[in-house]
Amino acid sequence: MPAYPAMLSDRDARRIARYAADADTAGWLHPVQQALLHRRGWLRMLAPRALGGAELALPAVVRLEESIAAIDGSMGWTLTLCAGAGWFAGFLPPALARDVLATKHVCLAGSGAPTGYADADGEGYRIDGHWDYASGAPMATHFTFNAILREHGQPLLDGAGQPRIKAFVVPAALVEVVPNWRSIGLRATASHGYRVRGQWIHRDHGFDIDPDRAWEQGPLYRFPFLAFAFVTLGANVAGMAGHFIDLAEACLRHRRNRFGEGESLIEVPAVQAVLVECRARFDAARSRFYARLDASWEGVLAEGRVAPADAAELQALSMAWVAASRHAVDTLYPYCGLYAARDDSPINRVWRDFHTASQHALLMPHA
Repeated sequence: MPAYPAMLSDRDARRIARYAADADTAGWLHPVQQALLHRRGWLRMLAPRALGGAELALPAVVRLEESIAAIDGSMGWTLTLCAGAGWFAGFLPPALARDVLATKHVCLAGSGAPTGYADADGEGYRIDGHWDYASGAPMATHFTFNAILREHGQPLLDGAGQPRIKAFVVPAALVEVVPNWRSIGLRATASHGYRVRGQWIHRDHGFDIDPDRAWEQGPLYRFPFLAFAFVTLGANVAGMAGHFIDLAEACLRHRRNRFGEGESLIEVPAVQAVLVECRARFDAARSRFYARLDASWEGVLAEGRVAPADAAELQALSMAWVAASRHAVDTLYPYCGLYAARDDSPINRVWRDFHTASQHALLMPHA
């Protein structure tokens, strides 16, 4: 099986890290971080090559997203959500996708919640609605969203009697950003809300995220959406957790066992055992995750599809890695002292980012 090496250079890693704290304070990615996203073409990395994207192998993309999230959670999350929206270009009519990707500094942001309506209107739709949590909203050139289809004011129903939902992409000129992102973490993602008020768009701007309805036939677009979402979001959360484990170990080396006296906490056998267990559990979950992801990718290269059982296993292994991440962060935090509670400390920023990202609805623990 071919290797999928990380694509993040040491120089780029240092640049991302250098501005992470400033971005967190400002509530939006630093201009140097934004420029890096565009210069490296990372926001186009999942878009079709024939239309101006890079169409990279998914295992390489996921490793890159994990490695960036392990340096700065906000930048990793913004990249993942915006590049993930760029993946939708494979499901758009080619002429439209080409126009979108030709936009200078193209960036797609959006939301998956169907909190708006698309009313049939001639050869298109009249869009009205409000959506939340569009990571990267300040630099978005286009927005994506899901909307309930209506005709004459009545929802259209599918075969099961449920409202029909369709995905759309629109230029930012039709969108009003609502600056309402006030989370404790991922502050620099600027995941604001946005609204569209009665704007008309051509029906070509609507699309279905379904491998059987993709315009592009490359392996990326044969990957089922839920499995794609689980692996990319899960790797992000885990990247933040891996960073937290490293910072927690540093805290344990500097913190004394008894009020500034005695041995370092890292030297206390019981504490050391906790750290070893957390890291081992995290690393084992990571290894199982990537083994399955790489195998699934090889399968889609060979067969043009991901078997339902493989997709289900990918989702389960993503959640297992997230669970190991939660276990590590929540187990180690109490040992890290008040330094970890200071909002200007790196470990606190990572803790805040982790606990914000892991609240994503898709990553909710099973009851």
